[in-house]
Amino acid sequence: MSEQLRTKLTEHGQGHVLKFFDDLDDAAKAAFEKDLLSIDMDALNTQFQAAMSGSTTEKLDEFMKPLPASDIGNATAFPPTAEMNEWFDAGLKAISEGKVAALLLAGGQGSRLGSKDPKGMFPLGLPSGKTLLQLQAERILRLQQLAKDKFGVDCVIPWYVMTSGATMEKTANFFKSNDYFGVKESDVFIFSQFQVPSLTKDGKLILNGKGSIARNPDGNGGLYKALKERGALDDMARRGIEHVHVYCVDNVLVKVANPTFIGFCIAQGVEAGALVVPKAQPHEKVGVLCRVKDKYQVVEYSEISAATAEARDADGNLLYSAGNICNHYFSKAFLDVCGARHEELVHHIAHKKIPHLDDHGTLVKPDANNGVKMEKFVFDVFQFADRLGVLEVSREHSFSPLKNASGAASGTKETCQRDLYALHRLFLNAAGVRFQNKDGSELPLAKMDSRHVCEISPLVSYAGEGLEDYAAKHPTISEFPVHIQ
Repeated sequence: MSEQLRTKLTEHGQGHVLKFFDDLDDAAKAAFEKDLLSIDMDALNTQFQAAMSGSTTEKLDEFMKPLPASDIGNATAFPPTAEMNEWFDAGLKAISEGKVAALLLAGGQGSRLGSKDPKGMFPLGLPSGKTLLQLQAERILRLQQLAKDKFGVDCVIPWYVMTSGATMEKTANFFKSNDYFGVKESDVFIFSQFQVPSLTKDGKLILNGKGSIARNPDGNGGLYKALKERGALDDMARRGIEHVHVYCVDNVLVKVANPTFIGFCIAQGVEAGALVVPKAQPHEKVGVLCRVKDKYQVVEYSEISAATAEARDADGNLLYSAGNICNHYFSKAFLDVCGARHEELVHHIAHKKIPHLDDHGTLVKPDANNGVKMEKFVFDVFQFADRLGVLEVSREHSFSPLKNASGAASGTKETCQRDLYALHRLFLNAAGVRFQNKDGSELPLAKMDSRHVCEISPLVSYAGEGLEDYAAKHPTISEFPVHIQ
């Protein structure tokens, strides 16, 4: 151990990490020293102090302003309105020109689902047996085909997949073992976000091994540093990408590379955009998009008082109802700006249970929060945008996340199945199919539930299109499950 490093650690109050240094063999000592040298202690302390000063229970009410209704586009209708079709066609044209990329945030593990695999690999229990990753890949393939059919040219939607240290290897192997679900391997760019040291509540490094420091992913807002330093922005530039759709892996209904959303943002001439859904009720635990100190910001539900959460306008609508669903548009030029300015983003603090060594060198898994993880959020860059395009979509058509194990009230594979089946029944009904009970009586959509299993492959229909031939051959359906592939 160099005296310079030992002195540096002591000066920054981190000398405790050397407690078991003499127990290590020479190779482990060298590796640990290299690891410690990679940590910029001054920067880490600055980041921690900034994050802690921003971690407050102070409410933001007095600084908040709702988004004017005139600033929010509407894409809730099905079948789509004429304006929505115009946006879709504009987005599809950009796809046909090779200007659109999809960017998947896939750093989440499936631990809350009771799985050891990343969320994207979790079996959803659909008739097809498809996972989230396969559904998303097939939506990309379908869009490429739709663009070719309409504009007569072959095109590619490159797929950028940001993983974490915990999900990188399994995700990459899953893609490879499934032949990238039909997407060309050369059009899938898998990269990992960075990690930052986990800390005690007073900013001390945490040992999770005699020669290792506890670390955590830097949050989905670590995207911008990773895009820049992992080479993804350079790859986008090489391909001529101008528009990027960013979304989270866990949404079973996500419209990947969403042409309607992209076309809307192109029409608005904005550099960044967000899809929102109306909050289900005032105290729903979702962030809301608004303006804070004249900057666009997603404010978490915990940062708003009950009175503000319940505030309504003259028509009885919630003032702060634009629920964030982590579904964003960025121009490539704006991502370049974010890559250059990522260090300006302040970390957020998450209090967590972090495994650590006790005084005897034994690994302890605490029962209560004993430390903090510093994370950045993907929407933190909204503050850099002069104009933000906000498009309201229907929750029933656009948002059903997989977050919890079976048995929870929401966010389970069962609720994902329910919502996907309901949407696909709607698609068939709009195409002309009528559902019946076995006695021949009408079965309205509103009376149907998860027993009426209905799955349509994304390779057949991206958003309800192309089902007329099926409807002509099957004008009525009374037998379930229905699986169109």
